[in-house]
Amino acid sequence: MGNEELLKSVKEKAEVWLTDQYDPETRAQVKQMLEAEDKTPLIEAFYKDLEFGTGGLRGIMGAGTNRMNIYTVGAATQGLANYLKEAFPDLPQISVAVGHDVRNNSRKFAEIVANIFSANGIKAYLFDSFRPTPELSFAIRHLGCQSGVNITASHNPKEYNGYKAYWSDGAQIIAPHDVNIINHVERIKNVSDIKFKGNPDLIEIIGDKMDKDYLDAIKGLQLSPEIDAKYGKTLKIVYTPIHGTGVKLVPESLNNYGFTNIIHVPEQDIPSGDFPTVDSPNPENASAMAMAVAKAKEVEADLVVASDPDADRIGCVIRDTDGEYVLVNGNQIVMILLNYLMNRNAELGTLTGKEYVVKTIVTTETIKSIADANNIRMFDCYTGFKWIASVIRDNEGTMRYLGGGEESYGFLAETFARDKDSVSAISLMAECLAWAKDKGMSFMEMLQDIYIKYGFSREAGISVVRPGKTGAEEIQAMMKAFRANAPKELAGSKVVTIKDYADLNCTDVATGKVTKMDFPVTSNVLQYFTEDGTKVSIRPSGTEPKIKFYIEVKGKMASKADYHAATEAADAKIEMVKKHLGI
Repeated sequence: MGNEELLKSVKEKAEVWLTDQYDPETRAQVKQMLEAEDKTPLIEAFYKDLEFGTGGLRGIMGAGTNRMNIYTVGAATQGLANYLKEAFPDLPQISVAVGHDVRNNSRKFAEIVANIFSANGIKAYLFDSFRPTPELSFAIRHLGCQSGVNITASHNPKEYNGYKAYWSDGAQIIAPHDVNIINHVERIKNVSDIKFKGNPDLIEIIGDKMDKDYLDAIKGLQLSPEIDAKYGKTLKIVYTPIHGTGVKLVPESLNNYGFTNIIHVPEQDIPSGDFPTVDSPNPENASAMAMAVAKAKEVEADLVVASDPDADRIGCVIRDTDGEYVLVNGNQIVMILLNYLMNRNAELGTLTGKEYVVKTIVTTETIKSIADANNIRMFDCYTGFKWIASVIRDNEGTMRYLGGGEESYGFLAETFARDKDSVSAISLMAECLAWAKDKGMSFMEMLQDIYIKYGFSREAGISVVRPGKTGAEEIQAMMKAFRANAPKELAGSKVVTIKDYADLNCTDVATGKVTKMDFPVTSNVLQYFTEDGTKVSIRPSGTEPKIKFYIEVKGKMASKADYHAATEAADAKIEMVKKHLGI
């Protein structure tokens, strides 16, 4: 589509939003974009409709079909309501749970969602205030709901909001439901198709009782109550919710585990959709953890933990052997927690041979080494916790889930919720610290011990941001180029295997032999594996305007004294890989 043709199409879509079906504030915003000399904001707001990705809807707030507003939220909800009535035609009362985070407009959107469901004869359980995303997942299962919606944009900047849709198992929606919902949404051609006027009789407010039930379930995950009691009062743990929903439940869960010496960052305990103390409320960024680390230095804390705004992701900072505070990356968080769960279960004699763990295809392969050493099966799945939940669903009743996670700072230790959960992960991270201390190790020494036993690995994630329509086209072109021109070597090691999840082909480079991979659907992910164990994964983000590169390199580490040298050598190798990839 040429520029003139695109602009014409966009103007036609925008002019519909000037009719009296839309509220005055929205009409004024659209009118301003139409009259502006620079038509870029208009194009960005209307050139496409928000679509369900790996995390549902997510976008910048504002007027337009490509923006988060009451109409795009309304259309998504009406489409979901229509599909629920089609999917459960014989159920006397369909019900859903509705939650939200601290973001600007989140409460407003959540109330609109509840109203639309109720207007369609669907019972809506609406949380009385903001709550962690995993609690919404828990509530769906706990209440026996058929679906659920959480209004959140996770760790995105403050301009964003989002809409996560869940199915009856408490997991985010996957095929065929996602496509069916989109089809229903696309049938909604006018605002008049959306039933905004709610039925109060079908809206039930939920709150403290659900909190207690959720926290009680998390307490049931505790594996080392005696060890926790032994060190719980003396270990110093700094926690920050980064202005988000974890402020109430994370400290309470830690207390339930016996960890009472929790040091807060008062400025960041204040819930705010403006996230005033950080540039980005993402705990994987050192800058977002800076205030918590400063507090840790002040009190000489043993551990720093954080949750993102909707409290599904976990951030973690530990002290190295020199006493300095260092950020633990997402791969290490998953590796540490799974290592603890597997080894602690072995110590307790609770392994039956039917246990399993899950990781995503872009997460460190060291986890497989740990699982193999413990005779525990490991499943690989696509990025996104809906896929981890899918593995749990497939193995329900036949195998026992120990835990699963992904490199993007997400972990799930339970099956009573089906989305990543910082509340349980932080509780178990504190328990892991106590377990290490009981063995005479610091947290860093425990991490080093994992590398010595199972092999050293180092990972790096690089995101190349390309916003807007032109950015989306550039990302497509980059993926096409990487497929057509695969590197023959990376950092001096031959590429021996190429996995392309777009067609599920696994290619042996030396022989040219192609085998099919066993995955439920295709996905736009490309991987290179080298002779020396280097792994590179490339995928466009499903929720943000970026293409992501995941690099993992292997190294040698015979003793704890080798850690710094192994790290430096691996970092140098990662830089070589980046250079070969042109990023």
